[in-house]
Amino acid sequence: MKVTEQLKNSNETIISLEILPPTKGKSIESIYKHLDPLMEFKPSFVNVTYHRAEQVYKKRPDGNFERVEIRKRPGTVGICAALMNKYNVEAIPHLICGGFSKEETENALIDLHFLGIKNVLALRGDAAANEKFFTPHPLGHRYAEDLVRQIVTLNKGHYVEEEIIDGVKTDFCIGVAGYPEKHFEAPNLDTDIHHLKNKISIGADYVTTQMFFNNEHYYNFVKRCAEHQVNVPIMPGLKPLTNQNQLTMIPRYFNVEVPVDLYNEMMKAKTPEACDQVGTEWLLAQCRDLLKNKVPVLHFYTLSKPNVIYNVLKQLF
Repeated sequence: MKVTEQLKNSNETIISLEILPPTKGKSIESIYKHLDPLMEFKPSFVNVTYHRAEQVYKKRPDGNFERVEIRKRPGTVGICAALMNKYNVEAIPHLICGGFSKEETENALIDLHFLGIKNVLALRGDAAANEKFFTPHPLGHRYAEDLVRQIVTLNKGHYVEEEIIDGVKTDFCIGVAGYPEKHFEAPNLDTDIHHLKNKISIGADYVTTQMFFNNEHYYNFVKRCAEHQVNVPIMPGLKPLTNQNQLTMIPRYFNVEVPVDLYNEMMKAKTPEACDQVGTEWLLAQCRDLLKNKVPVLHFYTLSKPNVIYNVLKQLF
C-alpha cells in the first residue's frame, strides 16, 4: 500500500522505522535481530537506506596502486523484498542520484516494480568520501528533483530508451527529504523550501524530515511550507541522541541544533547507560508533544539504537 493511502486510511498517528543495510559480509539476520522487537508496535513501513559506492586505492602485487570501486552496504533492494516477505510490512528503498546513471536508476525502478514495491524515497545523496562537493554521475542526475522527474515519467510509461513504445506504467508513491533547520548547503531556509516546493510540483507525494531535537523547528517548518503552498504530508524524522560525541558530530554533519538542556543533561551522564537514559527521556518528550499535535507519522531513525526506540514506543503505546 502507498504511504499516502496508509495516511488517508488512518485516524491516528502511524509509526515508521528506518534502518541501515548491514556492511558487506554480514548476514541479514542482523537486520532481523534489529527489527524483531520493534515489530511489536506494528510499523506501517520501514525505510531502507542506500549507500553509494566509494573509490578506494588498493595496492597491487607489483607495488602500484589501483583505483577500485566498493560498496560497503549493498543489498537495499533485496532487504526490502525480505522485509516484505518476513514481516508483511511495506518497505521503502532510498534511491539516490550519486553514482548512478539514469539507465541504472530506471533498471532499479523496474526491479522494484516487479517486486511489488509501491513507495520510494528520492534523494540526491551525499558527496562521495573523496569529494568535497557532490558530483553527479556523468549520465545521471545532479538534483533530487531530477530524480523525482524520472520516477514520475516512468509512472507514465515513458522510458529512457525512447524506442520503447507502450511501456508498462509504474505506480510509485514518491517521498522526498525536508530540512526543518535547512539543508547544510542551502543559503537559507526559504531557498531550501523553494527547492522542496519544486519537488512537490514535479510529483513528489510526501516529505520526511531530517532529524531535529527541538520540536519548534518542525512546527515552524510545517507552517512555512504551508505558506509556500507545500501541501503534502510532512513526517517528522526522529533520532535518539545517545552519546556525548554526537553533541558535536550531529551539528557538524547535519546542520542540526542540539538544545542547551539536552546538551547539559548528556554532559552530566557518566556511563553509556546514563546517556541512553537521557536520549530516551528527551525523545519520549518529543514524541508525546508531537502526538498531542496530531502529526501524521512518527518516523524513527533506528540505526544502532533500536533498544532506545523500543523503550520509547513501549511507554507511548
